[in-house]
Amino acid sequence: MANTSLTKGKKNKDDELYTQLSDIEKELRHYKKDFKDKTVLCNCDDPFESAFFKYFVMNFKILGLKKLIATCYAGSPIVYTQLSFFDDMEVTTTAKTDKKPYKIEITDIPDMNGDGAIDLTDVKELIKSDKNVLSLLKGDGDYKSDECIELLKQCDVVVTNPPFSSFRQYYLPLLMKYKKKFLVISPLSALHYKETFQLIQNNEIWLGYTAPKKFMRPDGSMKSFGNICWLTNLYVSKRHENLIMYKQYNPEDYPQYLNFDGIEVNEVANIPVDYFGNMGVFESFLFSYNPEQFELVGLAEGELGKSIGFSANLTEEECKALFREYKSFRRGNPIFRDKKGKLHKPFARIIIRRKLK
Repeated sequence: MANTSLTKGKKNKDDELYTQLSDIEKELRHYKKDFKDKTVLCNCDDPFESAFFKYFVMNFKILGLKKLIATCYAGSPIVYTQLSFFDDMEVTTTAKTDKKPYKIEITDIPDMNGDGAIDLTDVKELIKSDKNVLSLLKGDGDYKSDECIELLKQCDVVVTNPPFSSFRQYYLPLLMKYKKKFLVISPLSALHYKETFQLIQNNEIWLGYTAPKKFMRPDGSMKSFGNICWLTNLYVSKRHENLIMYKQYNPEDYPQYLNFDGIEVNEVANIPVDYFGNMGVFESFLFSYNPEQFELVGLAEGELGKSIGFSANLTEEECKALFREYKSFRRGNPIFRDKKGKLHKPFARIIIRRKLK
């Protein structure tokens, strides 16, 4: 689907970015059993531009889907641009000009052309022969609209690349409200939201297996990102695999925070095997997080950091040094000195603690 806010909103030239089919295949191969006899909803997807729709069409029978539903938002710049066979379906010029959104509901995909394969050509022929498969929506196709929420209620699993601009305020809360199983692409920055982090902390949602790196623009060019993940509440087996640790703790390599009882760990691979106190780690730790092995104490960032004990117990000179170096610092964020005595104030850390067995 075209994600409408991977960066800075609708004015950014990269507003519309599409997930690659190869990235979808890499992740979804782990969940085949979760789709058998299920209704799957792609509620942020122009069906004939969406690699998600293509994946489920091509694997409809292999996965044993009960139904596939995809909806398109009227604001998408590619509504109707790919559906050349709309001319055969008597969709009016006015509808095309207005870019009215539509939905596709599929309960079976026969081999319409008899070539022995199931693909979008068969879907095209299916739509031509069965007018109930594709229909225009009454509203704008927004996933928050009443008619799209009704489709959400019908489905078992939601799989898509939602608009990041509304991910925190609307999209994720909607999935949780209706208690839906889901697998969606998310910015890692979403893990810093209080609401999202608490869901992770409570083991209600977690990260998937892979991390998409490249997305395609409408013009065919690629855009790379290093801060994207899959977020899900489907079963992920690697969450129950222990992280292998081999480093030994020593105070010189693991600075103590000046404003919290905990140590700084600069890489997940360097988590010490013999330390059981509070440790601050990068958000990438969540790719290796096993809730049976570690406890998520909290997020060291702003007010959330203050709530778990991060304070501003610094000397006046330390405060002045931080302001000289960084211009400002957030009171709930971690602060430590490196081996040379230089003060550091990381943007944020996830505070973890080993579980005793």
